[in-house]
Amino acid sequence: MRLRLTLVGLVALALSGALSAQAPRPDADPRIEKIVASISEERLKELLTKLVSFGTRNTLSDQTSTTRGIGAARNWILEEMRRSSEKLRVNFDTHQIAPQGRITTQVDLRNVVAILPGRSPRRIYVSGHYDSVNLGGQNVSNSAAPGANAGGDRQTRPGFDPNVEANGANDDGSGTVLTMELARAFAESGIQFDATLVFVTWAGEEQGLVGSNVHAEDLKKANVPIEAVFNNDIVGNSIGGNGIRDAESIKVYAVGPEDSPARSLARFIRKTAAVYVPSHKVRLMAREDRFGRGSDQSSFSQNGFPAIVFREANENFERQHGANDRIDGVDFGYLAQNARVNAAGVASLALAPPAPKVTNDRGGNMLSRDPSGYDATMRWNASPGAVAYRIYWRDTWTNDWEHSQTVGNVTQFTLKNVNIDDFVFGVSAMSAEGQESMVSGYVSPVRQGTTIKRQQ
Repeated sequence: MRLRLTLVGLVALALSGALSAQAPRPDADPRIEKIVASISEERLKELLTKLVSFGTRNTLSDQTSTTRGIGAARNWILEEMRRSSEKLRVNFDTHQIAPQGRITTQVDLRNVVAILPGRSPRRIYVSGHYDSVNLGGQNVSNSAAPGANAGGDRQTRPGFDPNVEANGANDDGSGTVLTMELARAFAESGIQFDATLVFVTWAGEEQGLVGSNVHAEDLKKANVPIEAVFNNDIVGNSIGGNGIRDAESIKVYAVGPEDSPARSLARFIRKTAAVYVPSHKVRLMAREDRFGRGSDQSSFSQNGFPAIVFREANENFERQHGANDRIDGVDFGYLAQNARVNAAGVASLALAPPAPKVTNDRGGNMLSRDPSGYDATMRWNASPGAVAYRIYWRDTWTNDWEHSQTVGNVTQFTLKNVNIDDFVFGVSAMSAEGQESMVSGYVSPVRQGTTIKRQQ
């Protein structure tokens, strides 16, 4: 009996070993799991406590004090980012802004930029705005842009004081410290990423996205390859002004059309969050931002770069743009979860090859009906570092991919008897380690109208 049991055990062990050897690679990458796990709720709280201690971070507030105002705040952010890791290249991105709109006097505007060099020049941005504002009253809805009312924009009124208390704990101290914590976690991970990571805290957001606007314009002029922008604006409060608590989800807004690079980035974030932060739901929002509102991702979208914005699940408008935006309104457990969702998406994207290019030099889709006229033949340019590709397709009235197939290290593939009129198609690149890029969609162009000449 003992011999028989021993033989059975050996057979079972052999089968187990054989199955494990043939088992597919798990979805989760241990390197990414380690980064996600390293996000510190305690450090987020320490950073935000210090940030709000400067009283106000209004773009036009005091720049000379060492303890109060935007000058003191930005100097601290710069030095704190430098202290967090010697691997980060941290500097001010400085611009002299002339009086215009809510910028009522010439101002020395400084974004704080921390760069973690990668193997390639392609860049992934993580950001939040560190400036704050107190409009002298509380918003009770987001139906109009901040400050817009029958009396005109409060920030442009004579006598508006930029030095009044404006803690901006959640708007957008939450996004600022999230960005700072991710900079530390990624720099200290010991991983050599393919993409170059850029962690930025913006100034001038409350005056019309000024800091991000001039920065994005400079990137476009210099032809810098920006693959994705993860912007975070108001991501730390779990109890809405309606009293409803939601600490288990985060919104991601992405400008259209359906298969824009921003929408592809949003789908990518939801997919990676499901692997690395499964307890936290990513709610995709099919618009650029909240109704009538905006943030710094728009500066990048307007310059042709893929950009999304994270927003908390249920906002409290009475804690925005006024004295009530205090640190006691921030749920640090919730903020840490939102940081982990960011980390999972950024790390997955930075380790993957760049997304394949699916258009030719004239901007036309490399999608045809070849060879029969009733097939779908997809072509794409090879992505550096890719060892395989995955094609996707779905019904044209469906928002997310329904079907996929891994096709190996090729640059074209044909789906027989699949009509390109009936489906939307896309392709992603895969690394030897199994990391997958965003999906590049074959976007059906809008037909241009023809001007008809009329007989006079």
